[in-house]
Amino acid sequence: MRTSYQYRLRPTKLQVTEIDRWLSMLCAQYNYLLADRFNWYEENCSSINACPLVCHLPELRDNPDYYSQKKTLPQLKKTHPWYAEIYSQVLQDVVKRVKVTFDRFLKGDTNGKRSGRPRFKQRSRYRTFTYPQIKDGCLQNNLINLPMFGKVKVVLHRSIPDGFKIKTVSITKKADGYYVTLSLEDYTVPEIKPDFNPQKMVGIDVGLKDFLITSENETVAIPQHYRKAQKRLRTIQKRVSRRKKGSNRRQKAVKQLGKCHKKVTDKRKDFHFKTANNLLKKYDVVAVEDLNVKGLARTKLAKSVLDAGWSSFLSILTNKAVNAGLLAIPVSAYNTSQNCSGCGEKVPKKLHERWHDCPHCGCSLDRDHNAAINIKNRAVGHPVFKAQSMSEAIAGVAQKPTLYCTQLA
Repeated sequence: MRTSYQYRLRPTKLQVTEIDRWLSMLCAQYNYLLADRFNWYEENCSSINACPLVCHLPELRDNPDYYSQKKTLPQLKKTHPWYAEIYSQVLQDVVKRVKVTFDRFLKGDTNGKRSGRPRFKQRSRYRTFTYPQIKDGCLQNNLINLPMFGKVKVVLHRSIPDGFKIKTVSITKKADGYYVTLSLEDYTVPEIKPDFNPQKMVGIDVGLKDFLITSENETVAIPQHYRKAQKRLRTIQKRVSRRKKGSNRRQKAVKQLGKCHKKVTDKRKDFHFKTANNLLKKYDVVAVEDLNVKGLARTKLAKSVLDAGWSSFLSILTNKAVNAGLLAIPVSAYNTSQNCSGCGEKVPKKLHERWHDCPHCGCSLDRDHNAAINIKNRAVGHPVFKAQSMSEAIAGVAQKPTLYCTQLA
């Protein structure tokens, strides 16, 4: 199982300069490799399927793929000696990033969904470099030893659990400083708790009136972090727009704006983690809606939907459940608010109607509470709960692919 721990770095002024220099060089190399792929693509790919008898075709060259671009790195260090100061695997990781980005543009991801045309990165938007491999014992006390960079002070606000091995290390520049992300791996973590209780089950319905309501009629108030920070953000944004582009005063204002946005993000993430932890302390099985958050973010409720951060919360809840050996089951969100939780009949309601009154069975309760009960009932029909014994249920869940769990501080 993989999990990620993020810690704050305390580099010296000299180390800050060196990190920024590395990022600047890696950004230039990323743009160069991406441009090389674009040049080949534009010169060798054409929608025309015929040509005249007399034509002058340019000499075709091989497609610049991952391995051919990696072979150019030794020559790069000869023509540009300052690149020799960067660790070789960090440079190779840039080639991998270009490959992944370009493949998603041409072929799509694992689901076949293609992304847009890759863009060249500005220096301010290239913020991370990665060590794909790291030696054991690189983290000693409050220092991390990075190859060809040196030892950097780390704020270890929590210790790494025993048995976890550091696989990769990423250094990231954010608005308020520098951070290190450790990707950890441990094969001893069970995929499912052997003594989890399927009877301790709850369904949750996320919304905009309350952040969520459970099938037990417990509610969690929605914090609206972005809306509360809007006044402050509007003031700083005006400050940025009124200052001259390229000036030092504008850069200071942009940095201030970035810190304000990061504060909102951190508050939201902290709220999501605490809410997920509280749910998993009470229940062993949590049923959630399989929402199309992207589609909801295109409606007139987009700001409220994105401020709530449902997608992030559901991802955190699923990952936390996997870490604890518990279950988070996604179910279809179709008509969970319209169907009656008492008799199953459809009772049409518009969005502004917040109370459910069933004319068939007389069931009367809050619309979101009704939806949460429907979500729980749909989860009961999940294949895990149709197994003849608990051992079969555990075996059925264990066959699912392991999720990549992310725990960021």
